[in-house]
Amino acid sequence: MSTATTTGPKTTAPTATAPYHLSSRGILRSEWHKLWTLRSTWIMLGLASIFTVILGVILGATYSSSSGDDIDPVTYALLGTQIGQAAIAVLGILVTAGEYSTGMVRATMAAVPRRLPVLWAKTAVFTTVALGTLLVTNFLTFPLAQMFLGGTDLEASLGDSGIARAVAGNAVGTAFLGVIVLGLGSALRSIPGTIGAYVGGLILLPQLATTIPNDTVQDILNYFPLPAAESLAILDASSGDLSPGTGLLTLCGWAVASLTVAAYLLKRRDV
Repeated sequence: MSTATTTGPKTTAPTATAPYHLSSRGILRSEWHKLWTLRSTWIMLGLASIFTVILGVILGATYSSSSGDDIDPVTYALLGTQIGQAAIAVLGILVTAGEYSTGMVRATMAAVPRRLPVLWAKTAVFTTVALGTLLVTNFLTFPLAQMFLGGTDLEASLGDSGIARAVAGNAVGTAFLGVIVLGLGSALRSIPGTIGAYVGGLILLPQLATTIPNDTVQDILNYFPLPAAESLAILDASSGDLSPGTGLLTLCGWAVASLTVAAYLLKRRDV
């Protein structure tokens, strides 16, 4: 005797859906879009460029002859980048610490749970934008200033030995300072706190330490971020100053240290 078997409708077990992950390109695109949609980005980049160009033209137009001091033509024409350094530093702070002040960081980290790719993307986007802006600004400002400096003891051209390297080095040094402060902003998570650390640790502390009459202290100060950045734009390094190559390696070390601390704290702490 045969037994009839009945089969019901087939049921399939629900399959687990793999969590959605943004690709590296997607994270970069997101950070690029966020940077350019901030009004502060346009303001800080504008200040860095406008002050550098205007001050370079004014200094070139009002210069007559050397007062006896050994003046570097690149340093003189790009004196406005000292204001640009502050603007780029503030922008670096806003890129990281600014997200914590607005609370946007929660949405960012929810989209990228691994967190570290966000820090690397912010660093890459910021460095590209800052360095590109500074290079264009510097290579525009120097020839404009030289239009007025022709016939003086500061006359020079981009084709002269070391000039183009110093002009580009000024931009690279300023961009590195911005990256260092970006890392501080991520680590401290506070705009006022990071500004205080930048002003106190990177600007005031080296200035105060120069009053200490000790050669060893003065040698150590050359390896602080600001003097190291300045060494990239100097045509002829005097005795005791860092060479451009050593200055670049020093800035790389500071940037790596700042980002390493930021990455460690980003993984360890809650958002």
